[in-house]
Amino acid sequence: MYKQEKIKPYGEEGRKGEQVEKMFDNIAPTYDLLNHSLSLGLDRYWRNTAIDTLLPYAPKQILDVATGTGDFALLATRRLKPDQLLGVDLSEGMLEVGCRKVAEAGLSDVIKFQKEDCLQLSFSDNAFDAVTVAYGVRNFEDLDRGLCEMRRVLREGGRLVIIELTTPRSFPMKQVFGLYSHVLMPLVGRFISKDTKAYHYLPASMEAFPQGEEMQKILQKAGFKDVQFERFTFGLSTLYTATK
Repeated sequence: MYKQEKIKPYGEEGRKGEQVEKMFDNIAPTYDLLNHSLSLGLDRYWRNTAIDTLLPYAPKQILDVATGTGDFALLATRRLKPDQLLGVDLSEGMLEVGCRKVAEAGLSDVIKFQKEDCLQLSFSDNAFDAVTVAYGVRNFEDLDRGLCEMRRVLREGGRLVIIELTTPRSFPMKQVFGLYSHVLMPLVGRFISKDTKAYHYLPASMEAFPQGEEMQKILQKAGFKDVQFERFTFGLSTLYTATK
C-alpha cells in the first residue's frame, strides 16, 4: 500500500473511495473557483501542456478518468477534436457541474459523462485510443489496480497521460510551498467551500503521493512502456506519459 492510499479526507472509518466521493460532492459547487484561484491560474497551462502531448496521436476515442467538473475534458475536446470523449468520476456532484459546463459550451454531442469507479471500469478491453487523468490519480484507493484498469481499456499502442500536483523538493520553493499548502490553502478552502477537512486532505495527499522516478517505476510495473515524466513550475506539477 502506498502512503497516499492510507490518507482519507474524514478519518480512519470507511473506505477511502467512499470518503473521496463524499468530499468531492461537498466541494463541487466551489471547486472550479478554488482550483483556479489556489493554483494562481497555472493549472490551465499545465492542463494544456498535457493535452498537447496527444496532438501527434490524434486520438478519436478518449477516456478522461477522475474527470471532476470536466475542465480537462473540455480543453481536450477543443484542442484534439476527438469523435467521442467520455469523462468518468465517482462524484455525482462534480459530474453535474461538468454536464452544465459542457451543455453551455455546446459540446454535449461529443463529451459524455457517467459515474464510474476507476478500480472497476465497466468498459471492454482496448476501447480507447487515449486515457487521461488530471489531478485525480492521487485520490485512487488502490493506485496499482487503477493503473491496470486504465491499461486494460487502452488499445494496443494507446497513450496514457497523467498530470498530477506534486511538491517542490528544492529550497526555497519547498519551504514556501509548505507554508502555502498547510496554512493558506486550508484557510481559503474552508472559507469558500465550508468543508473543513477537504483542503487539509488535498495537500497531505500531494505530499504522500509517489513522484518522479518512483511513479515512473509504478507505471512500468503496471505494464506501460515508454514512460516519461516532466516537472513544471519548480515541481508543483508533474506530467507522466506512457504507451500500452
